[in-house]
Amino acid sequence: MRFSDFFVKTLRTPPRDEESVNSRLLVQAGFVNKLASGLYTFLPPGLRVLDKIENIVREGMNNAGGAELLMPTLHPAENWSKTGRWQSFDALFKTKGKSGSEYALGPTHEEVIYPLLKHFVSSYKDLPKALYQIQTKFRDEPRAKSGLLRTREFRMKDLYSFHTEVEDRDHYYEVMRKAYLKVFKRLDLEAVETKASGGTFSEFSAEFQVVADAGEDTIYYCHECKKAINQEIVSQKAPKCPECGRITEERRAIEVGNIFPLKKKFAEDFNLTFKDEKGKDRLVEAGCYGLGTSRAMGAIVETHHDDRGIVWPEEAAPFKVHLINLIGSKIEAEKIYEGLGKENALYDDRSSATATAGEKFMDADLIGIPWRIVISEKTMADKKIEIKRRDEKEGNLMSPKELIKKFGHAG
Repeated sequence: MRFSDFFVKTLRTPPRDEESVNSRLLVQAGFVNKLASGLYTFLPPGLRVLDKIENIVREGMNNAGGAELLMPTLHPAENWSKTGRWQSFDALFKTKGKSGSEYALGPTHEEVIYPLLKHFVSSYKDLPKALYQIQTKFRDEPRAKSGLLRTREFRMKDLYSFHTEVEDRDHYYEVMRKAYLKVFKRLDLEAVETKASGGTFSEFSAEFQVVADAGEDTIYYCHECKKAINQEIVSQKAPKCPECGRITEERRAIEVGNIFPLKKKFAEDFNLTFKDEKGKDRLVEAGCYGLGTSRAMGAIVETHHDDRGIVWPEEAAPFKVHLINLIGSKIEAEKIYEGLGKENALYDDRSSATATAGEKFMDADLIGIPWRIVISEKTMADKKIEIKRRDEKEGNLMSPKELIKKFGHAG
């Protein structure tokens, strides 16, 4: 993709009103634009990153047996009244239509998916089912902060699984736990499995926490087991690890996902039942699996940056390579760009009158695409092109043919 076509606009200095690393860098590098507190526009480069993250999540859920759907964002108030959460859910955005009907802007979708399942589940033969969506959610946060880590409008994947037996639910819980670890590994996020309170629905849940100073959660991390406990469920500082007995280390962390059993709570509210093999009506067992995709994007930046800008992991990066042309003629650059393909390369096609070489290098470091390709008079004299990883100091030289073979359409 060409700079001139792609709505790329970087800032020379970080925005003054952004405190967190992810918000400063994402705004400065032209990935997002802040509309108001907790509300961000994903600009074309940022949307490419978000799409990459969500496609990785989508593949993980599909491989775990999930089927994707898309539910309404606008929820009838009566559904939330049935569960008792119309009044008790503090962060619920509420609105009223011209007819007087009240609605909630969905922060979560139990109040929608349980009534939905009543149309499709009547027998034990209809179960198990695993359904998920990736959707925009809303929470009336009293204090939106930390860029994409705590917003009023955000992107999230939520999967719900429905089962006839507790044992089957728990088996799928383990399937999803492993699926989450694979997703976070692909995103190059070191997500720590963290034992936490299950809140309303169960005694315990499993969170996936990324250790970072910007995190709002405090966890106690065991270096031996590579697992942690959330501060909310312990009574003393630096508790011992429940698995190996070692003293844990207190760390700040970003919660990027959680999984927990819903048990029969919402099944009772909506009378979601099935007939078992003996014809007896029984309540459906369920599990819930959430993953914040826009929050994961913020967590990646918090943990993948240096003093020059973002350092995107390859699978989440908006492009594979950043192509910079420093010679007067664009003929060679156009050939290489065509060979790389517009989906693989961001081509800085700005003229020297528009952007100096130094400005192009600064933008490349700020934007943080994994590989930088530079066409210069010096290297082209030997028919070579410089290629350098964003996270390395020294580069290498390649011929145009070698370059296209490595990074082109089939690369």
